[in-house]
Amino acid sequence: MSGLIESRSIDYVPLAERHGKVWHLWPVWFSGEAHLATLAVGALGIALGGNLAWTLIAVVVGNLLGTFFMAFHSTQGPQLGLPQMIQSRPQFGYVGALLVWAVALIAYLGYNAFNDVLAAQTLHQLNSSVPATSPTAIIVFSLLAVALAVLGYDKIHVAQRVVAYLMIVLLSVFSIGALSAIKFQPDAWDLAHFKTVPFLTQLFAAAAYQVSWSMYVSDYSRYLPRDVGVRASFWWTYLGAFIGGAWMMLVGTVATATAPKMNLAAAMEHASDLIVPGFGPVMLVGGFLGLITITSLNFYGASLTLLSVADTIRPLHSTAGKRVASLALTFLVSTGLALAASEDFITRFEDLLAVLLYLFTPWTAINLIDFYVVRKGHYSIREIFNPHGLYGRWNWRGLLAYAVGFVAMVPFFSSPMYIGPVARVLGGADIAMLVGLPVSAAVYLWACRSMDLAGEQRRAAAADAGLEP
Repeated sequence: MSGLIESRSIDYVPLAERHGKVWHLWPVWFSGEAHLATLAVGALGIALGGNLAWTLIAVVVGNLLGTFFMAFHSTQGPQLGLPQMIQSRPQFGYVGALLVWAVALIAYLGYNAFNDVLAAQTLHQLNSSVPATSPTAIIVFSLLAVALAVLGYDKIHVAQRVVAYLMIVLLSVFSIGALSAIKFQPDAWDLAHFKTVPFLTQLFAAAAYQVSWSMYVSDYSRYLPRDVGVRASFWWTYLGAFIGGAWMMLVGTVATATAPKMNLAAAMEHASDLIVPGFGPVMLVGGFLGLITITSLNFYGASLTLLSVADTIRPLHSTAGKRVASLALTFLVSTGLALAASEDFITRFEDLLAVLLYLFTPWTAINLIDFYVVRKGHYSIREIFNPHGLYGRWNWRGLLAYAVGFVAMVPFFSSPMYIGPVARVLGGADIAMLVGLPVSAAVYLWACRSMDLAGEQRRAAAADAGLEP
């Protein structure tokens, strides 16, 4: 049994402790995306004035694009047995990896604060006696999620499977019913009504949402046996995340189109009740359960990242108490952010997605290029945990590629906080991701051209000699 609360290292999973089946990745990432927070992503295009048909297309294309990168990160788990963020040390250095870990923590805390606020709104929708900003609702919801994280990896997988089966049934009823029961405006399906900015905003928001899971996707595949193939882990992750994410976003698109002035929870309840009277609360409960499990995943990942940060500052042996302490700290920070949030916090979800897209695009390009092209999966597990080892404290190659890739995207940024000059010429359309990915990858490959990879791999093999029986 491999729960979170156990007295051993949380970093490397020995081969003897590997277990599970690769298909278990499908329900983890299906239910990891089929929840209420995902509705917000599918609502963006409609909110910006896009029509229904083009928004639905943007949702599907965005998910196809973003999930491609996310699923390739998942395949790293069985190969290395390491949490996702720890794998950044060979590219950025033992200390340099703190850069991307800080980005990951921003994502964990931001998502969970958003989830807390959305949970309170949902409970208010289910029971009007609960205030929409109820501190009690926010705290209780967050406690339920952190309790599941304390139970650990295996229990999270079980909970995700239960929620996945439930949501398949509910989403099927909604989708079949929507085709006959919901009436839209005549121009909703008119492909001549194309608007560039709503379309591209929706497309890249969906892609960013998927890419943002890259920061910890292999945390939930690292216990799988090492003989799990790249193709199998890729497709089980890809299909789960794509179907769950795109399906729930499409529900959000349809719900917003039926009631554009309602909040997310109210819009979904309204649309569901149009299909079957009384079905709205059932859909809300299903989405709420999924919100608990994904918040738990965020707590689990944040705990691993915090302990990794602490290990970088001062090497430590992880214990049950340290794991609980790291979970408690993330609980306090994310819940505090939710309690202090302004009333329009939930409308700022688009801003969070934009920031995550900008911050994670260079990292995902560098990490994948290093794993699949430069080092081809050959790393020293021991040297990853050696502060003065093979990968150095600061790796200028990864840091340079990240900086250049990020700067290259700046003119293409388009967010409420900043609109770059190229984005202005494009009418506010944001195509930064299409620039950041190839630029970061190209710079990293250029920087690695003089590396003695054969020599490094020999030293890595020698360092890990005797690591496994």
